[in-house]
This record gives sequence, C-alpha cells and structure tokens, in this order.
Amino acid sequence: MTRTYDLLVLGGGSAGFAAAIKGAEAGRRVALVEGGTIGGTCVNVGCVPSKTLIAAARARASATRPAFEGLGVHAVAPDWPAVMAQKRALVDELRQAKYLDVLAAYPTIEWVRGQGTLTGTDPVTLDVAGTTLQAPALVLATGAEPWAPLIPGLADTPFWTSSDALAAETLPEHLIVLGGSAVGLEIGQLYRRFGVAVTVLEALDRIVPAEDQEVSDALTGYLREEGLTVMPGATVQAVAYDGRVFTVTARVDGQVRTVTGDRLLVATGRRPRTAGFGLVEHGIEVDRRGAVVVDAHLRSTVPTVYAAGDVTGQAMFVYVAAAQGSVAATNALGLGPVANDLDALPRVTFTDPQVASVGWTEAEAERQGIPCDSRTLPLAYVPRALANRDTRGLIKIVAERETEQVRGVHIVAPEAGEMIQVGVIAVKYEMTLSDLTQLYFPYLAAVEGLKLAALTFHKDVAKLSCCAGA
Repeated sequence: MTRTYDLLVLGGGSAGFAAAIKGAEAGRRVALVEGGTIGGTCVNVGCVPSKTLIAAARARASATRPAFEGLGVHAVAPDWPAVMAQKRALVDELRQAKYLDVLAAYPTIEWVRGQGTLTGTDPVTLDVAGTTLQAPALVLATGAEPWAPLIPGLADTPFWTSSDALAAETLPEHLIVLGGSAVGLEIGQLYRRFGVAVTVLEALDRIVPAEDQEVSDALTGYLREEGLTVMPGATVQAVAYDGRVFTVTARVDGQVRTVTGDRLLVATGRRPRTAGFGLVEHGIEVDRRGAVVVDAHLRSTVPTVYAAGDVTGQAMFVYVAAAQGSVAATNALGLGPVANDLDALPRVTFTDPQVASVGWTEAEAERQGIPCDSRTLPLAYVPRALANRDTRGLIKIVAERETEQVRGVHIVAPEAGEMIQVGVIAVKYEMTLSDLTQLYFPYLAAVEGLKLAALTFHKDVAKLSCCAGA
C-alpha cells in the first residue's frame, strides 16, 4: 500500500515538528515519521531534564551555602529519587503538551510510527515497516546522538552518556567527566551540588574552549571554588573498569595522572544520526562526521531532500533546530526561497554562573583582520549583583575600533542566559556602543550591566552614580 502526502518529515524532534507545522500551516498534508519516543532530544533527554535538575541543584546550593547572613540551613542528605521523580513528571508533562497535544491540533499532520528508510528520491519514497510513503519532498530531521572517542578500553566499560546521567536512580560517590564543554560542566556541577565528588578532564587547554579566554578562566575558578577538580589539557590514554571502579589514565602537563571513580560520564560531543536510513545509498552526501551536507537553503545534494537540525552538523541547539525545520519545509514546499541564517547566534552554558555569548571573541576579531577593542566589566560593578550578594562573573564587549560597532558580547553571570539577548540584538542590528549607552536599562536589573560595560570604553564606571548614568 502506498500513501501519498505533500511533504514527508523523517524525525519527531524539534526540527521535525517545526517542519511539519510549517507544512500544515500552508495547508499541506504531512507525514511525520518517528519510531522512537516523540519529542526528540530536548524534551526527553536533553534541555528539559538537565535544566530542571540544574535548577534543583542550584536551589540546594543556595539553601546550604546562602549568600545572606542569618539564613543558614542545616545541610541534609538530598532525596535524589524524589528529585528524579519530579524531573520525570515535568518531561512527561511537556512531551504531552508540546508534542502530542500539538499533533492533535493539526489534523493534516499524520504521525507514522516506525523507522523510515529512504527507497526513492523522485518522488521521495520511504518504507516504514512495510508501508510505502510518497511525497514530492522530504525533510530529514533525524537528530544526533552522543559520541565517544576511540580511547583504549573505553568501549569495554559501562560509561554514562548524558542521557544516562540525567536518568540515574542513585548518586555516585565520585563522578569522572570526560569533556569540559557545556554538557560535561552542567552535569558535573549539578552532581557536585548534590554531594558527589567530581573530576572534569578536558583535552584542550581550557574548558568551554569555544568561549573567550577570560570567560574560560573565570568559570574554571568558580567551579574549582565549589570543589570540582577541573583538569584542562588532559589527554586520556586509557580507561579501565574492574566491575566497581573506573580508572582513567591521562597525561596532564607532561605527567601521567590516574583518576578513579565509581561512574564515568563521556561528554565529548554528539554526532549526526544518519546511518541506517538509506541516505548515502540514494546519493545524499554526508561529511566525515556523518552530517548531511546542505546549501544555504538546507537542500541536500539530492534536490528533493532537505535537512534540518542536528543532522546537519551545524549549531546543535534546539532553537536552531526549530528555526531550520521551518526554513527547510518552506523551501521544500516551494514557498521560499528562505536562507538558513546563523548570524548573531547566541550560546548559553547553563552552569552557575552561566556563560552566554554572541559574536566575535577577541581572537576571532583578530582573525577577521578588523581592528577591535574590548573592555571587561567585573560584576562587582553591577548594582544588581551587589544586591544579590553574588558578584561572580563579568561582562565583556568587543567593538570595532573605528566605528565602535558592537561585534561580540560575552557574559559570565548567574543570569547570563537572560542578559545575552540584548547582545544578540546589538550584534544583529549593528549597534554601536553609543546606541547601547543611550538605551534605558531598568535599575536594579542584571541586564543594566551591558550598559555599564559599554560605558567603560570611555568612562570610569566607578565614578558614576546609580542607574548607569551616562
């Protein structure tokens, strides 16, 4: 039996849903093919479970180590199963509300359960458990999966992926984390705040290596103050497991170090999920990491096949996946052309304090060959941070020397993820330092720090009165 549609979407996560909704809004019949749990990475094993556990860990840290006098709370052992049960309830609630209920709201979207395999491209044909689906175009949205490096002995151990760490029923005594970027640091810190000893090994010379050097240095210090052992420049040579203890051997600063723990989290990145769908067999090019090669309109090397989200190997953020799903479907249905615009893309690492950035770092500005200056404002100069009695962090702005156009904003702060959108707007719309300083910023709000940081290019903010007066 062959079932025909206007658009096929392979994958039921954020990118796939955005593509399917775009098709439905255009009045087209869409088949959404998903054989696993609906909702993809973000709601099930990524953003939602991690951020709610991070919030729980922060609440415990605030209670047991308060910044304000007279508010000390006696530390008690956390009820980890209760925390995890609440996490599961939130995941179930959002999966229902944001995916299953959304499907019910669009009668022209049909969820076809099962793994889809590409069997033709003109028209696009998928086989799903013996049923043939056909449409003029396909949007690939099969996502990505955790990737583990080829370290001797690692494959023979029961190491954790991030999904495992966010679903664990018991707390370990010592968690070893391979990888010092967002996922490893977020999970490592939340476990530390629940009383677990944590060691983070990062192969490069600093953690969050995509961020500005000052940002990396600051976050390293704050994590170490909380008791995490952070070891950048650690080349892991071997991993062993004796049924109870993991032993990781690494070379750090020219010396061989051995780290032992009862759990090992491998947080060394993700790779696009493209194997087993018949893509390469039908002429769809993938790169060395397995990502579908796409053009500016998210079209693959086969004209009837588009791709969106993590499977493209581009910025692996859920908000990018959703935006790309809409772009891919628009173009696949002939409603475009719409370009895939990744300019002024914000990044957030949800540690505490958070790290958020947009645009160029100092090093990137130098590579661009455009003379730039930068200023760094410690949070100790931001009134809101003083009122909160939490001055951990900084705000750094990179601006062109001649025009003073804002080219990059980098923030370390408890609320960095909320503050960065002002930086996104500044970079996206080519604002100058003067444009920023002339805006009204509410007092006392953390985001006022961006105005203060902009003022530091020409003034000593220590000599200003309140409200970031210009």
